[in-house]
Amino acid sequence: MSSIVLSGDTSGQVSLTVPAIAGSNTVTIPAGTGTAAVQGVSTNIVSGTAVASTSGTAILFTGIPSWAKRITLMFQGVATSGTSNLRIQVGSGSVTNSGYVGSYFQSLSSAPNTAAFTAAFELISDASVGKNGALRINLQTGNTWVAEGSFGCSTGRTMFLGGSIALSGSLDRINVTAANGTDTFNAGSINILYE
Repeated sequence: MSSIVLSGDTSGQVSLTVPAIAGSNTVTIPAGTGTAAVQGVSTNIVSGTAVASTSGTAILFTGIPSWAKRITLMFQGVATSGTSNLRIQVGSGSVTNSGYVGSYFQSLSSAPNTAAFTAAFELISDASVGKNGALRINLQTGNTWVAEGSFGCSTGRTMFLGGSIALSGSLDRINVTAANGTDTFNAGSINILYE
């Protein structure tokens, strides 16, 4: 078995030198708290498991780690049974349904549709029209998050939204549901990335 060398300097930095052997080397770091920085490697982007948005009234993602600074929520052909706005809510320990600041915009052939929201990051929904796009939620400072997203659908409509929310603790969940709480999902898929 080849040896592993740990070396430090006066700055307090410790370097790990892996053996020069053929093939790939694996470094296993035991579970714990703290930060591990890998030089020369881009920031890891962790993908969740895609959830079919074909039934039910809500889709909840939990287990987002406290170190996450950016979360991307992705829609692929997501549609519901009704016209109630879609609500994207985040939370720390539980879903937060107030305190959101922002607005949405939807382009229409006749006139644009725009409104402010307070209960969630909201997105206009048209029955059985699949929406494709992403909402990016970024840590601004402390536990305050800012969000911006864009979505398109087969009818030619384009939707944008932007806003912010201050949470009581680390963001660990995202919930997607209809504003009326009763419209059901009937098409598409939803997933998240976090980094």
